[in-house]
Amino acid sequence: MQDLKNMLEQLNIPVVYDHFNTSTNPPFAVYRRDSTSNFGADNKVYKKINNYYVELYTEFKNPALEEQLESIFNASEIFYEIESETYIDTEQMYEVIYLISIVEE
Repeated sequence: MQDLKNMLEQLNIPVVYDHFNTSTNPPFAVYRRDSTSNFGADNKVYKKINNYYVELYTEFKNPALEEQLESIFNASEIFYEIESETYIDTEQMYEVIYLISIVEE
């Protein structure tokens, strides 16, 4: 997970696992492990695959920052899907949620 955090810090915005303990102004990113999609063979885990949510929060829709994040994923050969994107009216910020899969070597 530290490698993922280091990767996300290339965005030059605050990054934290799961949640911030204090109020944070956008832009910022939050990541957390959602599940695993392990590959099994011979009754054991042959390849460990962790699925993470990466949530990008911005004041307004920010295609440039999204593209920068996607470029980081591509450069690291991390498969991603955009799970959802929405404006959170109560928080007055835009949220884009990526689902990524990381294969442990």
